[in-house]
Amino acid sequence: MNKKKVILDCDPGYDDAVAIALAARSPELDVVGITCVAGNVEVEKTALNALKICTLAGLDVPVAKGMAQPLFAELLMATQVHGQSGLDNVPLPDPVQPLHPQHAVDFLIETIMASESDIVLIPTAPLTNIAMAILREPQITLKIPQIVLMGGAIGMGNVTPSAEFNVYSDPEAAKIVFDSGIPIVMVGLDVTQKAVVTPEHVERLQQSGSPLATTFASLFNVYLDAIARLDHEEVAALHDACAVAAVCDPTLLTTQLMRVEIELRGEFTRGRTVCAPGFASGKAPNVRAGIDFDADRFLDLVIARLTAEPE
Repeated sequence: MNKKKVILDCDPGYDDAVAIALAARSPELDVVGITCVAGNVEVEKTALNALKICTLAGLDVPVAKGMAQPLFAELLMATQVHGQSGLDNVPLPDPVQPLHPQHAVDFLIETIMASESDIVLIPTAPLTNIAMAILREPQITLKIPQIVLMGGAIGMGNVTPSAEFNVYSDPEAAKIVFDSGIPIVMVGLDVTQKAVVTPEHVERLQQSGSPLATTFASLFNVYLDAIARLDHEEVAALHDACAVAAVCDPTLLTTQLMRVEIELRGEFTRGRTVCAPGFASGKAPNVRAGIDFDADRFLDLVIARLTAEPE
């Protein structure tokens, strides 16, 4: 099998944890590194969480800590969902590897520029690391064949009625990435909200009995409880893992070519991904935006990979 080289850029986070484990257990992917950014919690915690998930999943790759703050905005976190640690109440092993000595931005630049083969980026967090890498070394835009990101939405939001968390958290960074010329696949809320965890999925993981599956059964339960405690309508969706799955199996995701602009100034619309199909905006399309997703097949894939014996 011709594996796809990928770098995960993340802020674990329950659904990021699933994304890392799915990537680790997917034979289609060659994970060459993980970069972490402030998002769901502070960057020190997201990096530690990534190391713990790598240890749990048997993934031995560089894990680099990146940007601690958005480019201009105040840091926004999601501790109301993910807890103060980012992975509250989930039994995880201590890391067996240290953090990579490089800053995540330097790691991204050096790894991408030195690679003789294509590396796909899978960001599932605010886009601060990737935007800073583009600002520091614009030539990387010519070396990245594709970015498949979890973020944005065509017509909804989850932080505000207009904006999704990852883009809203650092819209200036998102604008740099979306305007970079790199081919982008946007796996947004419109499709990820379909990938909802249920107690039935927890039971399937528990029946496996493997350490990885048992731990993720606990994680799913904690995630379900956290969502149930929120006052507003929300679902326990595996948002970030959808982006990883879309790289493993692109047939899971139906996309439409669109022009996507990032709103920076609106009092009520800051962070919105303003989407216009095709050339309707008068500008060339810059994104393939997800418009449908085979959630049942995705969830079966996640369960199968988390319960399978490591290769």
